[in-house]
Amino acid sequence: MNNIIQGREVCIYALDESEALLLPLVGSPVNAGFPSPATDFLENKIDLNAELIKNPSTTFVAITNGESMIGAGISDKDILIIDKSLPAKDGNIAVCFLDGEFTLKKLKIEKDVIWLMPQNPLFKPIKVTKENDFQIWGILTYSIQKHVRTY
Repeated sequence: MNNIIQGREVCIYALDESEALLLPLVGSPVNAGFPSPATDFLENKIDLNAELIKNPSTTFVAITNGESMIGAGISDKDILIIDKSLPAKDGNIAVCFLDGEFTLKKLKIEKDVIWLMPQNPLFKPIKVTKENDFQIWGILTYSIQKHVRTY
């Protein structure tokens, strides 16, 4: 992956989807409830490019920097799949360009205003005004946690 944009809150990378990204797939579902007998071998492979990337020419990977989205399950150094071709809707989590910086926030789209909503009470919502240099750059489609969190 090539780093194409380095921001304070998000670092964006271009994808190379020319080859399949195959990983072993456990032959049976992993229960999140009661344990089930373990599978002794891996039966299939899964192509993460095919599963995670629906629009290859408009999809990018980003790495988060910061804790403003922890309430949405997104923490520092998590991996994000961002699609620039998707239309922005109220409630989407988006990478936005605001006054020369990229930021990841939940969109609150009202009749006459857009709010960028952090998902951490330590951060304040950002009201987008006519004076701002603003663009919704892409919509979050997947978030991959960098590490397992304990709750």
